[in-house]
Amino acid sequence: MANHEFATDPSEAKDRNFVTALARGLDVLRCFRQNESALTNTDFSERTGLPKATVSRLTHTLCELDYLVADPRTGTYRLGAGVLQLGFGVLTSMEIGDRAAEEMKALRDGPNSYITVAIGEPYRLDVVYVCTKRSREDVALQIRVGSRLPLFDSAIGRAIMVGMDDTMRERAFEIAAQTDAALEAHGRERYAAAVTEFSEKGFCSSYGDWRPDVNGIAVPVFSPNGSLVYGLNIGGPAFHVKKKQLETVYAKRLIKAAEAISIRI
Repeated sequence: MANHEFATDPSEAKDRNFVTALARGLDVLRCFRQNESALTNTDFSERTGLPKATVSRLTHTLCELDYLVADPRTGTYRLGAGVLQLGFGVLTSMEIGDRAAEEMKALRDGPNSYITVAIGEPYRLDVVYVCTKRSREDVALQIRVGSRLPLFDSAIGRAIMVGMDDTMRERAFEIAAQTDAALEAHGRERYAAAVTEFSEKGFCSSYGDWRPDVNGIAVPVFSPNGSLVYGLNIGGPAFHVKKKQLETVYAKRLIKAAEAISIRI
C-alpha cells in the first residue's frame, strides 16, 4: 500500500502560487530516514504515493542538480552534496548552536553526569535536533544533530506545541489528519495535557513516552519577535535520570536557560 505521508495537501493544490513539481521533488528528498543511505525509485514511489514514472523524472532532475547521486549498478540513490549545502546553510543562518552553547554546557555540567541537552525545531510531525550537548558519561543517551523525535510523544515536541501560535499548531494537526484521524485526535489530546502541565509546572515532561528507558523535560525557546519556536530539553537514561531530580533540581535551571537563549536568538 502506498504511503501518502508526503502527499500534496489538496488545499495546497488549489493555491495558484503553489508549485506542485517542486513540492514533489522535496517529498522525494524527505523519504530518507535515519540510518538509510540509499533508496530505489520503488522506495520513493511507495513512500510518496507518486507513480514510478513521475518518480523517475524527479530523481533524474535531482541528480542533475546534485541533490541525489545515482548508483547505476544497484539502481539506488543517495543524498548528494547539494542537500548538505542546504542543510549547513540552514544551520549557519540560525546560529542557535553558538548562541546557546554556554547555557547548554552549564545544564549538561550540572550535578547529574548522565544529563544530555538538546535544542530542536519542528518539522511536520517531528522535532529535529539542531544542536546537542552529550552527557559526560560514555554510556548515555545517544543523540546527534539531525536526530528526530515525535512531535506529539516527546517532551520537546509538546513544549514546542505549547509555544506555537494557533496557525502553526493547527497546521501540524492538519498534517496528522491527512495521515490518520486517530493520530490527529491523539495529537490534540497530548497538546491539551501539555498546556495543563506547562501552566502548572512551567515545563513539559516525558517519562517513558518517547522511549520507555528515557526521562526528560523541555521548554519552548522563542525568537524575540516570536516567529521562531524551538524546544530545549534535558534528559537521559531513566535508570540514572529520575523524575524527582529533573523537576526539583533541573527544572528551574532549564527555564532560566531558555529565557537567556530566547534573548540571544
